[in-house]
Amino acid sequence: MSLCAECFHQGEHAGHDYNMFRSQAGGACDCGDSNVMREAGFCKRHRIKSNSNVPCVPKHLLMMSELVLPQFIFSLIQHLREGYNEPALDLPSEKDLHKILQVLEPHVSFLEDLTKMGGAMRSVLTQVLTSQQFYKDLSSGVGENACAKKSHEKYLIALKGSGLAFPEDKIACNMQEQGAGTSTLSVQGLAGGTATSGQGDSSDEEDQDGSQGVGKRKRVKLSSTTKDQSIMDVLKHKCFLEELLFWTIKYEFPQKMVTFLLNMLPDQDYKIAFTKTFVQHYAFIMKTLKKSHESDTMSNRIVHISVQLFSNEELARQVTEECQLLDIMVTVLLYMMESCLIKSELQDEENSLHVVVNCGEALLKNNTYWPLVSDFINILSHQSVAKKFLEDHGLLVTWMNFVSFFQGMNLNKRELNEHVEFESQTYYAAFAAELEACAQPMWGLLSHCKVRETQEYTRNVVRYCLEALQDWFDAINFVDEPAPNQVTFHLPLHRYFAMFLSKAVKCQELDLDTILPDQEMLMKLMIHPLQIQASLSEIHSNMWVRNGLQIKGQAMTYVQSHFCNSMIDPDIYLLQVCASRLDPDYFISSVFERFKVVDLLTMASQHQNTVLDSEHERSMLEGALTFLVLLLSLRLHLGMTDDEILRAEMVAQLCMNDRTHKNPNPKSGIIPGSLSFESVLSAVADFKAPVFEPGGSMQQGMYTPKAEVWDKEFDPVMVILRTVYRRDVQSAMDRYTAFLKQSGKFPGNPWPPYKKRTPLHPSYRGLIKLLHCKTLHIVLFTLLYKLQKRHKLFNMRNLIRESGQERCHDSWFPGSNLVSNMRHFINYVRVRVPETAPEVKREPPASTSSDGLASSQSSRRKSLQRENSGTAQVFSLVAERRKKFQEIINRNTSEANQVVRPKTSMKWSAPGATPQLTTAILEVKESILSLLIKLHHKLSGKQNSYYPPWLDDVDVLIHPEIPRYSHGDGMTAVERILLKAAVQSRLNKRIIEEICRKVTPPVPPKKISSAEKKTLDKEERRQKARERQQKLLAEFASRQKSFMETAMDVESPDADIAMEVATSEQHVSEAIYDCVICGQSGPSTEDRPTGLVVLLQASSVLGQCRNSTEPRRLPTSEEEQIYPWDTCAALHDVRLTTLQRYFKDSSCLQAVSIGWEGGVYVQTCGHTLHIDCHKSYMESLRNDQVLQGFSVDKGEFTCPLCRQFANSVLPCYPGNNMERSVWQSHSNKCLQDLVQEVEELQEQLGTFPSETNLSKEMESVMKDIKSTTQKKYTDYSKTPGSPDNDFLFMYSVARTNLELELVHRGGNLCSGGASTAGKRSCLNQLFHVLAMHMCLYSIDSAYNPWRKLTQPSQETNSELVSEELPEVPVLYRDVSSLLLIQILTMPQPLHREHFTCIIKVLFTLLYTQALAALSVKCSAEDRMAWKESGALKKNTSSGEKSWEVLLSHVISELSKGKIYEEEETEELPVVLVTPDSVECYVQQFCLPFLRITSLLQHHLFGGDLPSCQEDEEFTVLASCLGLLPSFHSAHQFTSASCLDWPVPAFDMISQWCSELASFADRHPDQVKALLIQEPKWDLPRLLQLPENYNTIFQYYHRKTCSVCTKVPKDPAVCLVCGTFVCLKGLCCKQQSYCECVLHSQNCGAGTGIFLLINASVIIIIRGHRFCLWGSVYLDAHGEEDRDLRRGKPLYICKERYKVLEQQWVSHTFDHINKRWGPHYNGL
Repeated sequence: MSLCAECFHQGEHAGHDYNMFRSQAGGACDCGDSNVMREAGFCKRHRIKSNSNVPCVPKHLLMMSELVLPQFIFSLIQHLREGYNEPALDLPSEKDLHKILQVLEPHVSFLEDLTKMGGAMRSVLTQVLTSQQFYKDLSSGVGENACAKKSHEKYLIALKGSGLAFPEDKIACNMQEQGAGTSTLSVQGLAGGTATSGQGDSSDEEDQDGSQGVGKRKRVKLSSTTKDQSIMDVLKHKCFLEELLFWTIKYEFPQKMVTFLLNMLPDQDYKIAFTKTFVQHYAFIMKTLKKSHESDTMSNRIVHISVQLFSNEELARQVTEECQLLDIMVTVLLYMMESCLIKSELQDEENSLHVVVNCGEALLKNNTYWPLVSDFINILSHQSVAKKFLEDHGLLVTWMNFVSFFQGMNLNKRELNEHVEFESQTYYAAFAAELEACAQPMWGLLSHCKVRETQEYTRNVVRYCLEALQDWFDAINFVDEPAPNQVTFHLPLHRYFAMFLSKAVKCQELDLDTILPDQEMLMKLMIHPLQIQASLSEIHSNMWVRNGLQIKGQAMTYVQSHFCNSMIDPDIYLLQVCASRLDPDYFISSVFERFKVVDLLTMASQHQNTVLDSEHERSMLEGALTFLVLLLSLRLHLGMTDDEILRAEMVAQLCMNDRTHKNPNPKSGIIPGSLSFESVLSAVADFKAPVFEPGGSMQQGMYTPKAEVWDKEFDPVMVILRTVYRRDVQSAMDRYTAFLKQSGKFPGNPWPPYKKRTPLHPSYRGLIKLLHCKTLHIVLFTLLYKLQKRHKLFNMRNLIRESGQERCHDSWFPGSNLVSNMRHFINYVRVRVPETAPEVKREPPASTSSDGLASSQSSRRKSLQRENSGTAQVFSLVAERRKKFQEIINRNTSEANQVVRPKTSMKWSAPGATPQLTTAILEVKESILSLLIKLHHKLSGKQNSYYPPWLDDVDVLIHPEIPRYSHGDGMTAVERILLKAAVQSRLNKRIIEEICRKVTPPVPPKKISSAEKKTLDKEERRQKARERQQKLLAEFASRQKSFMETAMDVESPDADIAMEVATSEQHVSEAIYDCVICGQSGPSTEDRPTGLVVLLQASSVLGQCRNSTEPRRLPTSEEEQIYPWDTCAALHDVRLTTLQRYFKDSSCLQAVSIGWEGGVYVQTCGHTLHIDCHKSYMESLRNDQVLQGFSVDKGEFTCPLCRQFANSVLPCYPGNNMERSVWQSHSNKCLQDLVQEVEELQEQLGTFPSETNLSKEMESVMKDIKSTTQKKYTDYSKTPGSPDNDFLFMYSVARTNLELELVHRGGNLCSGGASTAGKRSCLNQLFHVLAMHMCLYSIDSAYNPWRKLTQPSQETNSELVSEELPEVPVLYRDVSSLLLIQILTMPQPLHREHFTCIIKVLFTLLYTQALAALSVKCSAEDRMAWKESGALKKNTSSGEKSWEVLLSHVISELSKGKIYEEEETEELPVVLVTPDSVECYVQQFCLPFLRITSLLQHHLFGGDLPSCQEDEEFTVLASCLGLLPSFHSAHQFTSASCLDWPVPAFDMISQWCSELASFADRHPDQVKALLIQEPKWDLPRLLQLPENYNTIFQYYHRKTCSVCTKVPKDPAVCLVCGTFVCLKGLCCKQQSYCECVLHSQNCGAGTGIFLLINASVIIIIRGHRFCLWGSVYLDAHGEEDRDLRRGKPLYICKERYKVLEQQWVSHTFDHINKRWGPHYNGL
C-alpha cells in the first residue's frame, strides 16, 4: 500500500510503522481504495467522498472531450508509429527514439493534465482507450492516405518480433547436430514452442528444437499441448490502450508515458483493462528488456507499474483465472533463462546432459531478470494465486525444470598447479540469481503451507522436486562418489526439498518417513551438501589459494546474513535429516572421508596422508569436528519455535559486535518489523545512545547484549554458523572473556561455554544415533590418546565440546552403548606404521581400537592382509564399501551391521600400502575415562589434579547442573564430562574413583625436558603473553588519549609535550626547538630558521556573530526568511563604507579592522621543523605516487609527526621571543616619560632586515597569508593597490586571530589559564612576522594617532580650510585597531612598560567614547541633570577620575555642535541613567578591549590569565593589565579609577569633541550613527533546525531555485545563512563554479556547510576539497538514514549538531574529518 505525502499527512497514522520513499515514476495513491486499505485510514478528502453519493457529471460537459480524445490519442499513436524505424541488428537508435519522445512530450503532458481533472475525465479517457470500435474505425490503415498506410506498415513490422517464437531464433539453432535423445528436459502442459500458423515457419522451428547443440545453448522443448496459444503468438491489438502500451514498451518505458498510464489507475474499469493488457504484453516486455541498453532504468519503471497491478489480491486472482497469468510468467522466465544456458561440467564432464545458466552472461550479471522474478514473487504472496500454483502439477514440473537450470551453476575447480590467470567475479551474480529467482519464490510458497490442510501442496512439491533431483543425478551420471576438487555452492533443488520437508514436520504434522525417499536416494542427496561443508573448510585452510580471492568471496557469501537462511541452513538441515535416517557409522566415516582426514586418525606417531598436505591436516580436522558439532547442536529446523530462532539469531549477532537496530540480524525472513522483533530485542539487548569520541568520529545508536545473555544464552555454535569472517568468532570470545572477568565469574582464559539444547522433535530422534556409533567413539579415543602423547596439539576445545554434546543426550538412551564404551579399557592395538617409526622398535604410542574392534580381531587381520596385498587407494576401498552397503541396504539391519563394521574399522588403518609400511602391535591400556582424567592433569599442569567432586558432596550426582561448570576453561569442560559420565552409570563412577586413586608412577627425568615443559605450560605462557599484550595496549591507549586530548583540543590539563613552543620557562635566554623531521634540537637562527607547522585558512565565522541572543531558525515556510542585516560582518561593512564617504581614505583604513569576513586564521599543531627539512619533505611528497587527500602543489601537507593537516610553516624569531620580567605594579618612570619614549620609538624609520634565510621565509609566509583569502576581502581602499590596504590587512590578521581565540574561550576570559584554545597558539610567532612587515610603513608624524591621543592640538580649524576630506575623528576610531597599529609599528621585542603605557593612553580614549555614546542614548532631561551635577564637582582633586565630572564635560563640549539638536527617540533606545547603570554600561563598553589586550599581553609576555567570576571580569583584567592601582579596594571601585591621563583630561576631551562638533555641522544626520557602537556580540552559531526532518524535506524538496527557477535534482541548504542552492546544478554554474562552491566562497570564505535535502547528510566544502560529514538527523534508534533509503522518521540529534557547530567555530574540519576529496568546482 502506498500513499502520496498529502494523503498521508491528512490521515490518522500515529503509531504506525511506515517508510517514506521518493517515487521516481509517479504512481497511484491507494487512499480511497477500499480493496487496499480500511476506510478508517483514508484521509479527510477521501473519507468524505466514500461516505457521500457523488453526483454524475452532465453529459453535455463531456461531449467535446468524447469527440476530440479519440482523434488526439490516434494522432499520438500515429506519431509513435512513424517515429519508429525497425533498426538493423535489432539495436534501436537511441537518439532517434529520444527525439520522437521530445516532440511528443507536450502531447503526453496534456493527457497527464487531463488525468488530474478527476474521475469524470478519467472515465472518458478509459472509454476511449478501451473501446474496440474507436480503434477499429481509426487505425485500420485502409484508406487513400499514403502516410497512414506507411505508418501502418511500420506498425506491422514492429509487431512481427512480439511473439515468444520468432524467426531470428533459427539462427541460434543451426549448430552441431546432436541426437534428439540428448535433450533431457521437456515441459508438459504448457504453451506450444512453435510460431503461429500464419507465419509458415513452424515446421522448421519444431525440427530445430531437438537437434540443438546443448554445449552452446540449450533450448527447452515446450510441448504443443497448449492451454493458451496466445502466450507464444505475435500480439494482436484491439484497442488504443493495447497499442499505447505496446509503443511504451517498444520505446523502453518513457517516464512521461509511464506516469500517464499510472495516473489513470484510480479508474476501476481502466485498472482491470490495463492489467489484462499488461499481462498480454508480458512476453514482449521480457524480449525488450533483454535487448535494452538501459536495463536498470527500464527494470525500475516496469516494477513501478507491475507492483501497482499485482499487489491487489483480487485483481491478481482475476487475471490468473482469466489470462493464465501464472502460465505466462513461468513460461516467460523459462524462455528468458533459456537464452544463456551452457553444458554443466559437474561430475561427468564428458557425458553430462545437464545444462545450467552461464553466470557470465549480461542477463545474470546485470540482474536483467529481476523485474520479472519480482512480479512472480509478488503474485505468489497472494494465497489464492499461490494455492492455484501449488495445485497445478504441470506448473510445478515446469518450475522445477526452471530451478534445475540453477542447480550446479558457477562450478569451481580447484587449481592444483598454477595460480588462476583471471579471477572471474561472476560468483555474486550466481548467488543473487539463486536468492532472487529460486529462494524468494520458495519462501513465498512456504508462507502458504502453514496449516495441516495444506499437506497436499507439500507432497506435490516434494514429489516433483525429487523427480527433478533424480533427473539431475541421471543427467550428470552421479553414482556415489563426487568428482574430486570440484564444488558448486548452488543446489536449489536440494534446498527446495529440505525447506518443504521442514515445513511439513513443523507446521503440517506430516510423518517425515512418508515423504522421504529410499536410503539410496538419501545417500545421493547428502553428498553434495556435505561436499560444500568440506570445501568451506578447505577454503579456510588455504587449500584453494590458487583460485584467487573470489573463492573466499563465495565461501563468505554462502554464510552471509542475506543468504544463510536460503543456503547453509537448508544444507545443514538436509544433512541432519540424512544423518537421522542413514547408518551412523556410514555417515560419520563419510564425513571424515570428505574432509580428507581419514589417514590422520591413527594412533601411530607418524602417518602418511595421500590426499592432504601436512600443513592443512590440523585445520581440516578442526573443520570436521566443528561440522559434527554444528550438525548435532543446531536446532533451527529440528524443534525450535520461530521466536526461539529469532532470539538465537539475535544473540549470535549481538555477541559478535554491538549492532544497530536495522542490523541485529538482517537475515531474509527475520527482519525488523516482524511482530516479535521489538520484544525479543528489548529482552536480549540494552540500547546504547549515540556517543562521540575525542577524534570526532560519530557512532550510531547501538544495541549491546545484556549480562544475563552472556551468562546463559551465549552460544558459540550459533556464532560459528553465522560468522562471515573468522575474526568475528574471536571477537565474540573476547567479549565473553571480558564479561566473565568483569562479573568475577571466571578470571582466566575461558573455553567456549556449553549451552543446553532445545529438545529434538520426535521425527529427528535418529540424529542421536551418531553419538552412539563406534566409529565416532574410535575417533574420540584416538584424538584423546594423541593429545595425551602430544603427537600434535589439535583443537581441544572443539573436541571437548563434541564430547560434552554426547553426554547431553544420554538421558534419551539410558544405559546405551556410549556409557559402556567410555569405561572400556583397550589393551593392545594393531597399527600400520612406516618402518622408520619409533613403534617398530619400542612400545609406546598406538592406533585405534574399541571393544567392537577387539572382539572382531579375525576380520581385522583379513582386512589388513587385503590392504597389504592390493594397491590400496583409499578411494577405491571406500567406493567398494559403499557399493556393498547399497547392495545390502534392504536386508536385515543387524546383518548389515555385521558386514559394515569390519569395513568401517578397516578404514581407520593407514591406507597407503606402500612397501615401507609395516604392522606393529602397541600396548595402550587406556579407556576414554582414563584419557580424560590424564587430559585434566595435562591442562592443569599438575599430577593428580582431578578429584571427583561427589566424594565431598553427593548432591552433585543428584543435581549435576551446577553453575560453576557453566563457565570455565578446558579443566572445567573435562570435569563436566566426567561428572556426567558418573551420573549416567555407577560403574563409570567407580572406575573414575579407581583411576584417581591409583598413584601415578614417577615420571622419568628425561620427560621433563625443556621442550616438554614448554608444551605443558603452553596455555599458561599464552595467558601471560596476553596479559603483557593487554598491558602494552593499555599503555599505548593512555598515550594515544593524551595525544588526542592535545591534538583535538579536548579539555585537559596542559600537555607536557616537548615540541610545544617554549612558554613555560622564565629564565631561558633562547628557546630550543625540536625538528620533527631530522630529530635535532636547537635554537632558531637567521641562517637555519625553525618554523611552526601551521594551517592558514580564510574564515568568516566572526562575521556570523549577531547582537541578539535569540538563535536564527532555518526557514521552513515562505513566511520565514533570513536577512543578514544584523550580522557582525554586515554592520562593520556599513560602518567602513560610511566612514569612507565622509573622511579621508587612508585615515578610514586605520580607524577600523577588517577580517570579519574572509579573515585569515592561523592554527598550529605545536610541532616544529627546520625550514630546509620542510622543503625536502615537500619534495618527497611531490615525488610520492600514492594518492593523497591533499594538494602538494598548493603547499598542503600533513605534519610528519601527528599527521595534522597543514599548508605553511611560520618561522620562529631567534632569541627568547618575549620579555619575561616579573610583573611590577608600578614602573619607575612616570607616564609622561613613557609616552615620549613610545613616540620616539615609533618615529624610528623602519628598515627591512638584511637578506637572510629567516627574512626570506618571513616574506614567503606573508605571501601565503595574503593568498589564503580572496582579493575582495583584502582590498578595501578607494585606490586599488594602495599600501594602506596591506597595512590594514596585516594588523587585521592579528585582530582576527585574537577575536577567534576569544570566541573559542567562550567569549570571555573568566576561565583564565592558558585554556585549551591557547595551548597550541602561534600568535607570538605571527606577531613577529606581521611586525617585521608593518615596520616598513612609517606613518607621517602629522597623522600619527599617538600624537592626537597624547598631545593637545596646536592648530585650529585647519581641516575646514583644506579642500580634501578630513581625517576620521579620534572618537570614531576603533580602539582595539589603534592598539594593534601602535604595537606592531614599534621595534620588537616590545618592552613591558611601553606596552602598559600604550594601554593606559588608549583606555582614556575608550572611556571617553563610552561616555559620548551614553550621552547620545539618554534623554535630554537626564543629559541636563548630569551636565549640571558634574560641573559642580569639576574642581575637586579627583575630578579627572570621576565619571560624573567627565560625562558632564563631554555633554557640555558636544552641546557646542549640532549633535543633540535633532532628538530621534524612536530610533534610539532611551537609557535610564542611574549611577549603577552608567557604571555597568561603561564596563560593558570597555570589556571587549580589555579582553583583547589581556590576550595580547598573555601571548607577548607570557604568564597565565587569572580566572574569575563574570561580574569581577572587568576588575581582574584591569589590574592584570596594570590599569588599576593596587591600593583600590573592591567595594568603592569604579571604572573611572583605572584612568591615567598623560595630559589634562579636560583639554584632551575638548579637543576630541571639537572634531565631532565640526563634523556635526556638515553632516548632522550621521554623527550619532557612527558614534553609537554595538560592542556586545553573541557567539557565532549555525541556524537552529526543526525537530522533525520531514518539516525540512516537505518544504525544500519541491522548492524552486531562485537562480534558475527550476526544482533542483539535488537541493541543498546552507546551515550558516539558510540560502537554498542546487548541488552539482549546471543550470546555476558561473565561470565554471557550481553553486555550492560559489556560495561557500561568498558566505564562508571557502568553507561551506550544506544539508543535502534528498540524502539527510551534511556536506562540508573547505577550499578545493569536500567531505561527507554525516547526518545530524537520526531515527528513533539513533541511526542515520543516508539517502533516505529506509524512509523512517528522522529527528534532530542535538549532540551531533553541537559537534558540527563546534568544529565550524574552532576551524577543525580539516583535522577531524579524514575522508576528503577534490570537488573540481563541480558541487
